[in-house]
Amino acid sequence: MEKKDNSPLKISSISELHQILNVPKPLHPLISLVDNTVMSVDKDSLYRSFTLGFYKISYKFSDKGKMGYGQGYYDFNEGGMMFTAPNQVLATDENAKYYGYTLFIHPDFLRNYPLAKSIKKYGFFSYDTNEALHLSEKEKTLIVGILNNINDELNTSIDEISQDVIISYLEVLLNYSNRFYKRQFITRKVVNHDLLSRMEDLLEDYFDSQKTLTQGLPTVDFLASELNLSSHYLSDMLRNLTGRNAQQHIHEKLIEKAKDYLTTTSFSISEVAYQLGFEHSQSFNKLFKKKTDMTPLSYKQSFN
Repeated sequence: MEKKDNSPLKISSISELHQILNVPKPLHPLISLVDNTVMSVDKDSLYRSFTLGFYKISYKFSDKGKMGYGQGYYDFNEGGMMFTAPNQVLATDENAKYYGYTLFIHPDFLRNYPLAKSIKKYGFFSYDTNEALHLSEKEKTLIVGILNNINDELNTSIDEISQDVIISYLEVLLNYSNRFYKRQFITRKVVNHDLLSRMEDLLEDYFDSQKTLTQGLPTVDFLASELNLSSHYLSDMLRNLTGRNAQQHIHEKLIEKAKDYLTTTSFSISEVAYQLGFEHSQSFNKLFKKKTDMTPLSYKQSFN
């Protein structure tokens, strides 16, 4: 455990975390399942920002307090799941009291298994807590059942098959979580359509106010920040809603504005590229041709 001034507390091992949480030593050094009701946290150690050197998957609900992630806090009164990858900055609320379970998985536990690579495809490990996964009663029962199966396996005698079985349960847990997130995008369609409209307005304003001249091209991180979303959640939401990710939406709006400049002004191709925020006109030419199958010059000449 490393502690330097106000920098995040770095917790490298699961055993180290168990000590801070005042729970028994883990049954396996690389994976553990903790019942949140038995935790008695060392306040001097954990009620500050911290990072974990391993994955964390939580199902939690709370009658009091919030859980912090990055710059945001999430209210767990209704219950939900939260996924964090190694080395993300976390924080806790000193007054919080959580119920549910938290699963900790060290990357070394996944080594030599396909899951070591495929786990990185699950974008929800990069979502903020205000994008947590909310479960129906049926979904909650299923998830808790999988966690109980992992707990049962950890409490049996460890043998050469134990890790294979637990890895299988983890894959099922992640696949169901992925399904439930996609369901959540659908059930939140009205809210997501509102977010899409707001994003379109942001892009329109960005180009119309010529922020491109001082701030360059709009980025996914900029849009996500303005919408109070993580960049991964924004792209996944848009992909489910429109079939295109956030970067593709930016490019679509950019090409639309480029066509306006090319057909309604006397700007040269280099000047259009500059107006749109490109540092090099070659990059603009390449993107425009990729998106329209025409060079900017050819497009401009077609209207003369």
